[in-house]
Amino acid sequence: MKNFKYGVLAIALLVLLAPVALVAQEKTGISSEEVAKANNPLANTKAFNIQNYYVGSIYDDSDLKANTMLLRYSMPLAKGKILLRATMPFSTLPSGYEATGTPKYSSGTGDFNFFATYTLSKPESKTLIGVGPQVVMPTATSTHTGAGKWQAGAALVIFNTASPVVQWGALITYQTSFAGDKDRSDVNLLIAQPFGIFQLGKGAYLRSTALWNFNIETESYNVPLGIGAGHVLKAGGTVMNIYLEPQFTMLHEGYGQPAFQVFGGLNFQF
Repeated sequence: MKNFKYGVLAIALLVLLAPVALVAQEKTGISSEEVAKANNPLANTKAFNIQNYYVGSIYDDSDLKANTMLLRYSMPLAKGKILLRATMPFSTLPSGYEATGTPKYSSGTGDFNFFATYTLSKPESKTLIGVGPQVVMPTATSTHTGAGKWQAGAALVIFNTASPVVQWGALITYQTSFAGDKDRSDVNLLIAQPFGIFQLGKGAYLRSTALWNFNIETESYNVPLGIGAGHVLKAGGTVMNIYLEPQFTMLHEGYGQPAFQVFGGLNFQF
């Protein structure tokens, strides 16, 4: 279990930071518009995110675990019309079994993901829509933490802020392999992330943002439901967004699909 100590520590840190956020928020105050912007994937601001997925149970073998930490940076260009987003994963994933039957794990970087979206709607619009190309580079240091393939595709982002209480939207990406290790399987992957934000006031909110993964190449999929909470606060000119979201699988097909996972993160907007 030592392979997962960093993932467990990351989740524990988020839990411990929540009361600090609540105390700090009483002093600074924050508006519903700022909370919406802190959760807006098309926000016209620079952002750095630290996110972590800890998989506590996997179908087919409940003793198997997994953990992936994401470091993500977003930057707007052209007065916010273009958004660049880059993500580097660091994973510990199952890689087989010892002769004794004990699970083995591989750790390392994953594949670097990059997309750029162009915002089609006007800045004052209550429904923002962005679309653009996506590229995945085979940067994984282990065959278990990456696909070993160059991939290309597209990203579509929708975010609605018509209501001061409820914000909703989706991030949909598609990627397929076009080059790379010929001995590795081809990639044909669709990921949909519907998300909803329900504001409770004073920076606190409820959230649901689970990723729905559809592997078209292997005809496998995983569709979880997330129910979590978060808090937005300001420190000087920086807006911080801290959240924790347990996610439970509703539908799945294929080997090695997560049954339960905990998603947590700390986002900074500058």
